[in-house]
Amino acid sequence: MTSKQLVKCAIRFKGPERIPVCYPYNWRISDIVNVDVVRNFTGPDKVRSEWGFEWAHLENELAMGQPREPVIPTWADLTRYRAPDPHDPTRFDAIKETRRDLGDGKYYKANFVLSGFAIMSFLRGFTDTLEDLYLERDRVEALADIVFGFEEEVIRQLKPQGFDAVGLADDWGTQESLFISPKLWREIFKPRYRRQIELAHACGLELYFHSCGYIYDIIPDLIEIGLDILNPGQPNINNIRRMGEAFSGKIAFACPVSYQTTGISGNMEEIHREVRELVECLGNRGGGLIGHIPTDLLGLGAKPGNIESMLEAFQMYDSR
Repeated sequence: MTSKQLVKCAIRFKGPERIPVCYPYNWRISDIVNVDVVRNFTGPDKVRSEWGFEWAHLENELAMGQPREPVIPTWADLTRYRAPDPHDPTRFDAIKETRRDLGDGKYYKANFVLSGFAIMSFLRGFTDTLEDLYLERDRVEALADIVFGFEEEVIRQLKPQGFDAVGLADDWGTQESLFISPKLWREIFKPRYRRQIELAHACGLELYFHSCGYIYDIIPDLIEIGLDILNPGQPNINNIRRMGEAFSGKIAFACPVSYQTTGISGNMEEIHREVRELVECLGNRGGGLIGHIPTDLLGLGAKPGNIESMLEAFQMYDSR
């Protein structure tokens, strides 16, 4: 099987020959290849996003960082704000070069890096965005329409460029719960994700959705609206075994070894044990599991050798 065939078999529970992996440290080894379609790290020091905010890296230059200040500090600024041009003719230069280098056998994912609510909160400010969901809902929804509308325009252009999937990343959880109530999430954001998923499917693409934190309460909603691949950032705080009992066979999971605990400070034996649990619980229906190895493990303080141990563990186990 080619990498593309492996990933599609895993997503569709059709018995891939092995567990496919997303391994950003060497795209020739990786089955899934991420290619950015949003310029989130531009300028001489790679600190400016095309959305208009600048990154502050604080003490750790390897970490993504956080925005220095909001771009829309008051709602009066929303009327003057201009989103990036989704039809920028150079937006897809990277995928053309990457496909020439790696060929057509890879599974190419259009990587938004950050999307949806995450971008909204970076533009408006995290605390203000949360407050305004309750106090200024009409204005928050207007901002959501700008962000989600940009993403939808980009999605419409992806298939002819050779992409197989859309990769959205929108963190929703703390360590114990969602940032907002599931009810409010369902009212404001679920319909927008549904529209994006339906658009991706209409364009012949799968949708790959990353979300950090505790998101268990909305996984049934994501399944209901047709999500293909869920990438929970911390599978362990969502309870791997409970996720398997409730959702195995209903959605494909792209799982890391938890990069708050085992993936950072664990040893080889502990990494292999967690991967085995992921396989047994989530990859036990003739597929359904992709090994996801994050790009920022070194920035998060991973022990030397842990990245290679994760790749080795995912390559050892068979989900058939």
